[in-house]
Amino acid sequence: MSHSNQERELENKEEELRKIRMAFLNILEDTEEAKMQAIEEKNKTLAVIQNFTDGLLVLSEDNKIEIISPLVEGFLKQAEDEILGKDIFKLSLEKADLKPLTEVLKKRKNKEIKSIFRKEIRLGEELFLEITVSHFRSGEKKGSLVILHDVSRDKLVERMKTEFVSISAHQLRTPLSAVKWTLRMILDGDVGEINGEQRDLLEKTYQSNERMIALINDLLNVTRIEEGRFLYRPELMQIEDIVDQVVSDSKETADIKKIKIKTERPKELLPLVMIDKEKMIIAIQNLLENSLKYTPEKGAVVISLEKKDKEVIFKITDSGVGIPKDQQSRIFSKFFRGSNVIKMETEGSGLGLYTTKNIIELHEGKIWFESEEGKGSTFYFSVPSRS
Repeated sequence: MSHSNQERELENKEEELRKIRMAFLNILEDTEEAKMQAIEEKNKTLAVIQNFTDGLLVLSEDNKIEIISPLVEGFLKQAEDEILGKDIFKLSLEKADLKPLTEVLKKRKNKEIKSIFRKEIRLGEELFLEITVSHFRSGEKKGSLVILHDVSRDKLVERMKTEFVSISAHQLRTPLSAVKWTLRMILDGDVGEINGEQRDLLEKTYQSNERMIALINDLLNVTRIEEGRFLYRPELMQIEDIVDQVVSDSKETADIKKIKIKTERPKELLPLVMIDKEKMIIAIQNLLENSLKYTPEKGAVVISLEKKDKEVIFKITDSGVGIPKDQQSRIFSKFFRGSNVIKMETEGSGLGLYTTKNIIELHEGKIWFESEEGKGSTFYFSVPSRS
């Protein structure tokens, strides 16, 4: 090979090496740029997590803590370096502060909840948290995002309102009771004879006072429910006996409106149920009173009882005004009254169904309904049987 050819070949190799080196440098620059972008995105994400107004917790598919925000550290009283990378369920065996949280997360593990789940928990005496659990998938990686929202202030305000209502109701009940018995004495002639006009006015005053006392009792029941003081004294009973008592007590109201109450039940006795008689009377009375109140004259109310699996089912159907479809989701809320019944100017506090729902759930039962405006309503509840 000539000297000139050797030089050209050397130049070509040098040129190839230069090109390879330039390409390699470009790759390094691109890699460095991508790395810097990844670091920048990571820092942005961490900044968001660090400054997020709610606590954030990210769990891997195998329940290991991957990310924990400063707020969660404060909620759980655990430092990041103490729990990062550890299995949250195993950790809760060592650290009692985590147990209320892991009890909720166990439902996710046992597949008892949907992809998004909300639950309220209490940590200690004053800290209340609303937990939202959401599943995610990033490529092949799966995990859960847990958001912890502090609702302690809302709970404090709610408790203060409940205490105010409770104190006010107690203070009002005493003078109302005094007015009741004074009116009763006058109406019974204990302090002298009264004429017809006076009796009519006093009877109306007495009935108004009775309605006020009933409202106060409803408010007290609600405050007891919310404060966890709604005492529960269960005993084995036949629910038929309670239904018969409530129907008998409501006969006068039904007769005034010429409403027929029909009771249907199996020929054989239903299984015994473990119930608090006083509370169950309130629940059934609320349902029957609503049916009678919102059913026009000469209407019908049908109460039926049946056994299904290991439950006793109560059902009450009326031919009343029904519940507007767009308002049915609020039916068990406090103070709710349908727009159609408000127009009827019927009396009511909007607390009956709220109280009834809590009583049924206190008995480990369920309550639900079907209704169509203008065609009536059917309310159901179930309670576990003991035989």
